[in-house]
Amino acid sequence: MVRKIVSTVEKGYSWFLGTISHASGLPLLALRIYLFPNLLQAGWRKFAAFEYHLDWFGDSLGLPFPWLMVVLAGLAEFGGAILLLMGWFTRLVAIPLMITMLVAAFLVHGDKGWLTTSDATSWLAGERVIEADKRRDEINDIVREHGNYRELTRFGRITMLTNGMQLAITYFVMLLVLFFFGGGRYVSVDYWLSKGFNRWKVTYYDRKQNQT
Repeated sequence: MVRKIVSTVEKGYSWFLGTISHASGLPLLALRIYLFPNLLQAGWRKFAAFEYHLDWFGDSLGLPFPWLMVVLAGLAEFGGAILLLMGWFTRLVAIPLMITMLVAAFLVHGDKGWLTTSDATSWLAGERVIEADKRRDEINDIVREHGNYRELTRFGRITMLTNGMQLAITYFVMLLVLFFFGGGRYVSVDYWLSKGFNRWKVTYYDRKQNQT
């Protein structure tokens, strides 16, 4: 009796896994859609404010060949965003974007801690976040005393951008998933190109065998 129940559960679970496997491309599509506007905006800004980024890459970050670095980073983000949205060359596109995110995380944001915004109550809060929280409280006091605090904060509370590694590492992890799993079943150009190529390959080898 127990064996029969276990067997039934196993079959049911196998059926469940087989059913949801047809939708396995959806979370990958969600990652691609989420990354698209963020990467596109980052790439566009590098070209729209080229001189600013040129000085930043060269003087502030100390990168060699800043002109080339800005162009490569901008192309990787802007062009990569479009290709990711399409699910075209997903794994290849993810590589330069992952490198870009790592450079951003450790070279640009590394000394700023983990958190993107100040939250001294977080166990991830470092000295920078704690100090930012104190300054935010001072700003809140000034606004309450000299301004209409309720109206000014109607769309959100005052916060401090500590600009830590959090977002860059989050994007890196998302790109890492796309690198290993691709654009997704049914929902990417890669999937249909691969399907078409495999069909052509089978046809090609069948013709070869018939010729011999």
